[in-house]
Formats: sequence, C-alpha cells, structure tokens
Amino acid sequence: MNSLPNFEWVQVAYALLTLFIVINYGMVMTAVVRKIGARVGGRYGIPVWQNYIDLAKNIALRSKITHGVMFYLGPVFRLTGGVGLLLFVPTIYGSEWHQNFSYAGDLILALYFIFFGTLGMALGAGESGHPHSAIGVSRGLSQVTMAELPLALGVYALSLQYQTLDITEIVAAQQGSIFNWTVFTNPLATVAAMVAFVGTMMRSPFDVVIAPQEIPIGPPTEYHSSYLALMQTNRVLFPVAKTVIYMNLFFGGATSWAEFAIKVFCLYMVSVVIGVVHPRFRVEQSIRFFLKWGLPIGVLAILTV
Repeated sequence: MNSLPNFEWVQVAYALLTLFIVINYGMVMTAVVRKIGARVGGRYGIPVWQNYIDLAKNIALRSKITHGVMFYLGPVFRLTGGVGLLLFVPTIYGSEWHQNFSYAGDLILALYFIFFGTLGMALGAGESGHPHSAIGVSRGLSQVTMAELPLALGVYALSLQYQTLDITEIVAAQQGSIFNWTVFTNPLATVAAMVAFVGTMMRSPFDVVIAPQEIPIGPPTEYHSSYLALMQTNRVLFPVAKTVIYMNLFFGGATSWAEFAIKVFCLYMVSVVIGVVHPRFRVEQSIRFFLKWGLPIGVLAILTV
C-alpha cells in the first residue's frame, strides 16, 4: 500500500525526464534543420544554440498589452497539446520508466491531442483583434481537418490489423524483424498516414497558415514575451511528439534513446526535404491534395485489411 504513491511519483519524475530530453533534442534538431535549409539557399544559417538564446530572451520579457483571456490561453493550449501528446504515448518500448502515462486506448487520446493545440490557437487568434486573424483560423482548421482524415483512416486500418487501440501493443507486434514493421505489413496505411504527417508539420508546401512569403502576420508576430516562449517551446516539442506517434505506429518504435534519435530524425527529415524542394500550396490546392491522394489511399488501406 505504501509503495503505490512512491511508484506514482517516480513515474511522474521519469515522464518529466522524458519531456526534458525530448524538448532539448527538439531544440537542437530544429536548429540543425534550419541550418540545412539555409545551406540549401546559399546562406550560413543560425548556430545550433540559437534556439536556447531566443527562448531565454523571450522568457525574460514582460508585456502590459491585454487582448482578453482567451488570447493568452492560446499558447497554453498549444503547448498542452504537445506535452499531452508526448506524455500519454510510450517513448521507449520495453522501458518501464519511459512508458509515460500510456494506457489501453491511448491511440484515440493521441489523435485528440494532435488537434487540441490547433484548436486552442484558433481560439486565441480569434480574440487577438487582428483583422486578418479569421484568415489564419480558417486556413489552419481547414487544412488540419483535411490532414486528419487520411490519418484517421490509416489508424483505423491499423486498429483492424492489430485488433487493438493500445500503442504499446502495436509496437510489440512489430518487434522481432524489420519486416514486421507496419510500413511493410500495411504499406497503404503507412502512405496515407505519411501524407497526413507531411501536411501537419506546417512546412512547404503546406505552410498555408502563416504563409511567410505572403503576409507578415500570424502567431509569431501577434504574440510576444513569455507567450511567444511558450509557442517556441511547443514548436520544438510538438513536431517531435507527432513524429514519435508515427515511429511507434509504422516504424517499429524505439527500444533505446539512440534508436529513438535516429528514427525521429529520419522521419522528421521527410517533411524537411519536401519543404525545401517544393513551393507553397494555395489553400484550395492543399485541401484538394488530401482529398485526391490521402483519402483514397486511406480507404484502400481499410479495404485491404
């Protein structure tokens, strides 16, 4: 009876350690990715420690500007989506302490967390008072909704294939050989989900929300000080957390931190390479892409199972 509370506190401590490791890994990896993009464009790029400098600088700033409660809860909801997604998903398979708070049915919760942050930012942007905020909200929710469609179909195909909604059991079923990975046993579901993955990473050609080449507005200019620091933290955490989901579901998961680092980096680079070589879609082109390619492949994945 006395050991249960101690176990819970130890579990919380290891979950926070996992969060700390992933945030720092994301800080370094996103800086490396930005440097790669700069080198492709003939520029030198930022140093790998620049993200830490920017984060510390923004945390130290304060602001007296008020836009309403929901405006400031937007970054909080956004970060909550990234933190919740990571903490309710197993990180290292076979490690008792890095299972985090995963449980039976955690795959459904993970899908909710993927959408939660975007919805929170939409509510925050709606109270910013900016005349163009509705543009970003409509773009963001439209694209994320269309990207979630092939992902949901791919996940449904996986649940039929493995007869479970437990991510740990899905990872366990992929152990033993590389050919047990879902990418080999169910390639259609993998392709459908990867279409959604590239779309939700918010890189070209799917960066239609902020549209940096079109309008200098959006969360990076609307938010400031510690609120921008929350968004910066989520910007390095949320993509890695989403990549962990795909690693677990389709690429065998990770049994060590070294395997985790390699697989996450390789999957992350898929969206980076596509973003470097492709120009940005218009909104209707982005939505049409998911309906034309992601939706039919997802349906075929379910039919084949």
